Amino acid sequence: MVKFYDAKSEAELARVEAVLKQGGIEYFVTGLTRDDVTGEIEVAEEDLPRAEELLLKTK
Repeated sequence: MVKFYDAKSEAELARVEAVLKQGGIEYFVTGLTRDDVTGEIEVAEEDLPRAEELLLKTK
């Protein structure tokens, strides 16, 4: 897994997760705590180019 996105808010995290789910890309969120709604999203290295493409299309 490689770092893909560092979400700064809960809304941003939800948006990126939705894009990845719709694209069928498996991901993992690290750094989440009860007090902190931000998180680092990781994807498999081979999925990174597709994940970036999907995120750019949704901006």
